[in-house]
Amino acid sequence: MSHEVHGLGNFYATPAGLVTARLLRDALRQLWPSLPGQAVLGLGYASPFLRLWRAEAARCIAATPVPLPRWRWPRSARSCTTAVEEDALPFPDLMFDRILLVHGLETAENGRRMLREAWRVLKDDGRLIVVVPNRLGLWAHLERTPFGHGQPYSPGQLEGLLRRQMFQVEQRQGALFVPPFQSRLLLRGAGAWERLGGPLFPRFAGVTLMEAVKDFAALVPTGAVQAKKRRVAMAEGAYLSPRSRTTAPREPRVAALRA
Repeated sequence: MSHEVHGLGNFYATPAGLVTARLLRDALRQLWPSLPGQAVLGLGYASPFLRLWRAEAARCIAATPVPLPRWRWPRSARSCTTAVEEDALPFPDLMFDRILLVHGLETAENGRRMLREAWRVLKDDGRLIVVVPNRLGLWAHLERTPFGHGQPYSPGQLEGLLRRQMFQVEQRQGALFVPPFQSRLLLRGAGAWERLGGPLFPRFAGVTLMEAVKDFAALVPTGAVQAKKRRVAMAEGAYLSPRSRTTAPREPRVAALRA
């Protein structure tokens, strides 16, 4: 993962970071209201958002690429944090029901390989949410926030990337319509910005949240041609032996009459 993203822990401890985390959790809760008994993996810097399902999920694991700061879970929580390589996750195939990828794809050295690893460890009916900075949003162009680093994506670009990595997009949503204010006074109106921004300015969301599922149809080669049925034409004077199923010469009919 690129070292451009830094200060994530410090940002989410500021008033602007606390408001950002709350707004993103509200958006995530709309997509995944509850995950009872599910195995959940957070990739990137997802720990501040995994608390949504920590109490009800069977397992919550925050897999943080090495350059990013790790989150300290409460000792009583059924969760843990581990440092990983973004393209070589230390988990077996088909382990997780849900994966949340945030603060990861936009700064990944190889986003395609990162998504392929997520596909591998996700169960057959599992789901993935990717959170990335929106190319048209204001947050992607201000480096004082974590979303101002790395490669932003338009919704169309993100959907195309997911499809190429064998995911099928189910739904998408925008969040962070509020400008990245630093003033506590201006941040008080963040809720109103979110309520008005979605209906009025959906293309200018600060981030895009996209939910996808595994697409097994993508495993079938697109250029495959169905085999045509073959018709066997029997040559005159030949028959198919019932024992060997091979063509054997037939005795001339004239010879049989003479005998």
